[in-house]
Order: sequence, then structure tokens, then C-alpha cells
Amino acid sequence: MCKNSMQPLGNSCLGVSTFFASSHADDQCGADGLPLTPNSIKVQGRFQWLKVLYHPRLCQYLDLVRGKHERLILVTEHYKKCLAEEAEDDTFTDENNFLRLAYETIEGLAHIHDNGFVHRNLHPKNILLDTEGRVKLSNYAVYYITGCGADVNFPVGYPAYMAPEVLMAGPSSSSSCPPSGPKSDVWSLGVILLEVALKFKIWPNLSLPQLLAKILLLGKYGTSQHPLDSILKEHSMAEKFENLPLNIRYLIRLCLELLMSNRPSAKDLLKNNVFGKFSPSKCLSKSSSQCSSVRAYVVKILKYHSTSRISNYRFASKLDPARNGEEDYLAERSLKEVYYLWGLAGGDLENELRKHGFLQRSPPICSLPNLVTEYGDILGLERDRSSLYDDTVITLSLDQLRKRLEHIPPEDYYPLIEGEEMQQMSQSQSSNDLKELSQLPLVIREKDIDYQLHRIVLFDRLLKGYPHTIQRIKVETRRDMPPLYRAEAWAAILEVSGDFMSEYDAIDKESPLPIDSQLLIDIRRCHQYDEILYSPKAHSKLKRILKCWLISNPHLVYWQGQDSVCAPFLYLNFNNEALAFACCSAFIRKYLHKFYASDNSAVLDEYLAVFSHLIAFHDPELSNHMRSISLEPKLFATKWFLTMFAHVFPLHKIFHLYDTLLLGNSSFPLCVGVAILQQMRDYLLMEDFSACILIISDMPEIDIERCVQDSIRIFCHTPKSATYRQHSRPPAKKEDSSIFSMKQISYYTTDVNEMPRSELSREPLSLEELQAERCPRISAEDLLELCGLTGIENSRSPTRKSKSSKPIILILDIRNSEDFSRGHIPSSINMPFNQAFAPEGDLVPCHGVTQLNSHKGRVVVVVGNRGNNAPNFAAQLVMLGYPKVSVMHGGIECLKATGILSVSSPDL
Repeated sequence: MCKNSMQPLGNSCLGVSTFFASSHADDQCGADGLPLTPNSIKVQGRFQWLKVLYHPRLCQYLDLVRGKHERLILVTEHYKKCLAEEAEDDTFTDENNFLRLAYETIEGLAHIHDNGFVHRNLHPKNILLDTEGRVKLSNYAVYYITGCGADVNFPVGYPAYMAPEVLMAGPSSSSSCPPSGPKSDVWSLGVILLEVALKFKIWPNLSLPQLLAKILLLGKYGTSQHPLDSILKEHSMAEKFENLPLNIRYLIRLCLELLMSNRPSAKDLLKNNVFGKFSPSKCLSKSSSQCSSVRAYVVKILKYHSTSRISNYRFASKLDPARNGEEDYLAERSLKEVYYLWGLAGGDLENELRKHGFLQRSPPICSLPNLVTEYGDILGLERDRSSLYDDTVITLSLDQLRKRLEHIPPEDYYPLIEGEEMQQMSQSQSSNDLKELSQLPLVIREKDIDYQLHRIVLFDRLLKGYPHTIQRIKVETRRDMPPLYRAEAWAAILEVSGDFMSEYDAIDKESPLPIDSQLLIDIRRCHQYDEILYSPKAHSKLKRILKCWLISNPHLVYWQGQDSVCAPFLYLNFNNEALAFACCSAFIRKYLHKFYASDNSAVLDEYLAVFSHLIAFHDPELSNHMRSISLEPKLFATKWFLTMFAHVFPLHKIFHLYDTLLLGNSSFPLCVGVAILQQMRDYLLMEDFSACILIISDMPEIDIERCVQDSIRIFCHTPKSATYRQHSRPPAKKEDSSIFSMKQISYYTTDVNEMPRSELSREPLSLEELQAERCPRISAEDLLELCGLTGIENSRSPTRKSKSSKPIILILDIRNSEDFSRGHIPSSINMPFNQAFAPEGDLVPCHGVTQLNSHKGRVVVVVGNRGNNAPNFAAQLVMLGYPKVSVMHGGIECLKATGILSVSSPDL
């Protein structure tokens, strides 16, 4: 397969055809007792990988849409010229042109056969010709996607061009019927070439039974008479055939061998001496793109930008001036981009079919049978002709799309991605509009064609520069992710690299494992509302990926819900199992480290304890209520984090959530959990334990965009060491010299344990200590950074806006006055533990209480000696409803060596 699976639109257009899959009886079930999978779902599952099948001699498949009543709508690359029309001219009377036609058709067939399926639908109407007269095969996958014809009520193929062995095999719906072999296409090609060479139609006036009989009787003479001679004799064409050039006669005779053992394959034909003067087609034909070379494309990028913006570049030759309005910029975009933009511009496939008379409504009473027997047999119902195959192709008009984009300046199609544009949007006439659009809700941005065109073009450029553009990809993803390039962008953010394809292929995914039966049960319940994941093809792919993960991680086991974790990556990379596996593996390594160990209790308990601390830190009122009704996170949040929310949200919400989650470190999911609870807090605060459990289990409608924004806010207002976990992923090996190992330390993407460690860094607590405390602990290193006294520049907490900004922190030193006066942190407030609280539990009024009440919202850090006084003091503050309360880990002793402690009289 050619590596370039994104062919430009060029001079092609988009074609639409439709057919119906056969329906099952309503009460029909499989061997497992479950209803049978609709045939249209099976077809859709098989179709997906065709989106990435590309060859210069094949029309590219773009989409398959499932409609009502098992209707399926195919969208493909299309050309208006076909061999059925052009064969009438004298174009192919020339021997060279004829052989080129045959060679290019055989090239397409050979590529189809190499990919494991058969055309079986070959006809002069399905051999299209582009503007340069080059062959483009169409409708070549109908036989494959319909399960060799078993999932439709019509025969796939044209009887006049079917090989005798195809007709001998009988109907495709028969379970005992073997699928047609690739050499049947060679026979079909032979008949077509014969018709083109002699300018006639084979048995044009016979009825269907007579035609089938004629083809089947071609073998009645055995080897004593060649089938070609029988056909020529029937049509009185023998003399005319003998006048053809020798190479043409030889080629047609080869294709029409009766016995498949004597008939050559398409690949054998390509090697035949008849085609000695022809060479294989290149992956990118000259007509398929107006940018035929790298230099030409670079020149196009540069010439549409002002001289001042490219003045620092040196060119070997002078650039030609831009010629606005003379070039079709849309033609240079890939077919999948054009189809996606056509939909955003208001394109509707069913509406196009309706306009051309394919969707005709009839009165419901006309669909009732005259008689239904007690066995379910239907009598007296006229056959619906619409269920039969119609090879008509509707051409989608792109005029509306071109008109919608006519105001887009040329430089938007060729953005610069270096220099000043690293920090700002493209400087074009539409830049102001784009900046305004970027402030709109995500759901509006994803439907706006101008905005999506800009994002698609930009991400296409950035992803082609991966991995060198990884940092820019992350920066742009923080704004939003264009859905069209989500799969590639996720892979880039997860830093997937290397030969993951070979690694995946090398793992045995077919041998039985003890877990197979459990995988089958879980997969059949995994996001089955989605048509693609509901298909048998998706089930088999998901099973292979999970087995591959288990085999490559022998120290880990399968936990229920892991199928949901894998599902989003399979959905986005349905046509590339290896990439789906690589992305899923990278995701698990980063966010679910040790979660799938055989004994994961310590890992989960630590994770949930940190989650409980974050709830108390950001929402003490909710934390106190949950504590009062014994609603522990373990009762509801385990499945959240064990599946990273993939089991509780539908796919479209998972995509939007993961667009942001993948940019954060392994602690970001904890902030997502807090954001979800905050959306439900009004309900939770009014209810008891049973009602709260029911509310959380039912998961009311969550505004995912608000959830994402709240998660970012929570993450940015949480000191980084507050989410420290000893079971998080260990730092990467230093000897790794890849481009990813040289990235800068970032607060957002770097885990706490990957930061440079010092004596002031946090140390792990025992699980018992962690669960006993109400508030998170922060490191002395974090405290000094929040105070503005030190810190790593790139990892500065977002709670500090800049070096010169005022620290948003309040330090409460709970030691006695004598200890405080001997040495304390500058600007800290002394509130001795033994004097701070009244017997009723309230704070005793003092200067510290005044500061607490007047600075609510600041990060409150409780500092004391080693021991339990500081955690207990912080817990009391949480009980009183004070937010953002934390404890400095290690006590004041760990700061003595830093020399920052001040000696003065206590501040009472």
C-alpha cells in the first residue's frame, strides 16, 4: 500500500451511491441468545479500513453512512468519464493506448488482490478515467464490505462479465458457497478488453437466464476449444479479432482461460512481456496535486506572506509574485478534508439522495402483506425494488463549499509555523475573526467552517513536522483540537514513535488465552451504542489489542473496564490497530501506572486518599458532608479512575475530555474527578448516603466543556506536590537521547517525581497516615516557590503568575511562641495549636483568624514541628469550612538548613 493515504482533491469530485443491506427477522437470535448484529453494522465495520487504502489506480473511499431501514450510503472519489462512454471513440484503437488501459486496470486489480479482497464488480462503468485519461477503478469494495455478498439481497457483479466459476458456485448467501477468487477479476477484465478492442457488447439481446446459460456452456468443449473462440464464433467476430495487433490478441486470450489454474493472476500479468514498456504508477500522480514537488509547495507557502515576514530567509531564486484568484486552493487539500468541510458547509447526504429521487416515501399501508402465517411467513407483499442494487453515482456539488470559502485569503492555506507565529494566530485578513471565534464555546467552534479550515490546515502542517513540532502541537491543542486530526494529534501528544507497527505484528494475538471468554463478554458491552464499535470487526480488533497488551505486559493483568480505556483509541485509529495499541499502551503507562497489577489495592487506595485530600482542599463543605454521611470516594470513584472516565462517559464526551487530559500530568485526572463532583454538589449537599450514591451512579448530564475548564482551574490552583504519589510512574531513564527526553520541565505535563529532587522534596507517607489525614501535604520546596523565595522557572505553579506577582499564600505557624521567635518563615503568622481552638471547636479570635477570614481563597499552609499537630490543626480548619488548607511536609526542621528563617518577636 502506498504510504500517502491522503490524496488531494485535484480534478476529481465526490460521488455518492446507495444500497440496502439485508434485514434479519425481528425474533432471530444467534447461538449466544443475543439478537443478531444488523448486516448494515457488519458492512460498516468492514468498510472502515478502506478509508486508508490508496493507490493511484483506485478511487478512494471516504465514508459510509448508515441510514434508516438498513440503507447504506457510500461516499467515494469520483470522475465523470468512464470507459463505457470513452470506448466508443477511437482512443483505444491505438495499441499503446489500449495496452496502457489494460496495464493500469491490472495495476488496480493487483493492489486490491494484494490487500486480500476481490473486485467482483468489474464493468466498463466502474473503470473511470481522470482528466489525463488515467484509469481509476471504482466500486471495487462492494463485494468485500458485504461479506462476499452474504449481507445483501442482490448479487454483486454484472452477469455478462462474471467468470464461469463464479456462476457455478451459486448464490453468495449460501453458507457452503466459497468466496470468489481473485482470478475471477482477470476473466471480467478479459471480457471488457474484448469489448473495447472489437467495439461490441457481449450477448446484448439475451435474457438473463439465456446469458447465464451461454457463459456456463463456454466450457462444454473442455480444452478442445478455447472460450474466446466460442465467444467470437457466437458473435461472428473471429475475422475482426484476427486483425488486432498480436499483443492485444495474446493478452485477451490469456485473461479468458477457462481453467483458473491456467489463467494468470493480476500480478503475473503485470510481469508479462506485453507490458514491457510500462512502469509501475507512482503513489502521487501528477494530476492529483497541483503542488508536484516539495520546492513548489514551499514556494507557495512563502510567496503568500508579506516580505517583512520572510525577510530573514535566503532563497536560491527570486519568488514569483502571488497570483490571487487564479489557483484552486481547495483542490490541493486532501479528499477527506474536502468531504469534512463539505459537511460543515451544510452538505447532507440524505438530502442529496432525496433530490435525485432515491428516497421516495410510500403510504405505510402499501407495505403491509396480505397474509402472515403463524410461522412468520409473509405472503402477498410486493417486493420493494429499492432493495435491489442501483449503480447510479450522484456527484456532490462543491459550489456551495467554494462559495463559502471564497473570502479565505491564500496565506491561510499556507500558514507559516515558525518565528513569531509560534505565539499568535496567522496574520491574515481573517485573523481578527478567528480570534473572536476562538472565544466561542467548543461546540460552535467545531461546526464553524472558517475556524475549522484554519485549524485543519495548521494541524496538517504541524503533524507533518512531528516529532520536531511536538511542543507547538501541544500549545495549539490547549486551544482546541480539530476533530479531523484528533487521532494523529493524540498519538503525537502521547509521544508515540519508533517502529510500533513491527512490534505489534511480532506479538502473537491469535493463540487462545484463559482470559479470552472474559474479554468476549466485556467487549460486547463496551460502548455498543456506537455503530462502529458495535460491529464484529471492532470486537475482533479490540480483542486483539487487549491480548497484545496482556502479552507485552506479563507483570500486569486484565481488569474489567480496561476495554473501555482502549475503546477511544481503537475508534480513532480503527484502520491502524498498531497505532491504537501504541497509544493505549502509552496512555496506560502515563495515567494508569500499576493500576492493572494483580494486587492494585495499595495503588488505588493511595490514589483515592489523594483524591479525598483534593476534595477537602477545594471544597471543604462538600468534603465535610460526604464525611458526615460516610460517602467515601472508594464507593463511587474507583471505576472513574480505573477506566479514566472512559466507562462513565459516552465517546463524544471522552474525546473532548481527553483532548485536555492528555496535556496534563498523571495527577490531572484527580482534578477532573473534583470538577465532576462540583457539578453535582448542589444535589449531593441536600441528600443522604443512599440518594448520593444513586445520583453519582446515574451520573447526571455533565457539561463536559465546563468540566474541562473547571479541571484546569482546579489543577492550576493546586500546589504540584499536593498530588504526590509514591506509586506514580517513575522518571524516564536518563540515557534516553530521543527528542522527547530533551523537552523542558513543565508544570502542566511533568509529574512531581520527574522534577529534580532535593532535600526539600516530598517523601512518601504510609497508606495509614495518608488515609488518616484530611488535607494534602505540600513540600517545603513548593512552599518556598509559592512564597516567591525560589523555584524552577519552567515549573512555577500557576498560582504564581510571574516572578514579581504577589504570593497567594498564607502560612500559619502553629508552634508555641518561644519556638516561633527562635526562627520562622518570613511573613508567617503564629497561631499556637494549644491556644487556637475553643472547647466547642471554633477558632479563638486573634490576628491569625482575622487574616484567615480576610484572605479566603489563598493557599493556607500549616507549618509546625514534626508530628501530628499540623495535620490535626489543618483538619480542624477544614471542619470549619476553610478552603485550600494544606500541611507543609517535614515540619519547620527541614527549612533550618536553607537560611531563610527569620528571628523576631512573635506576631500575635
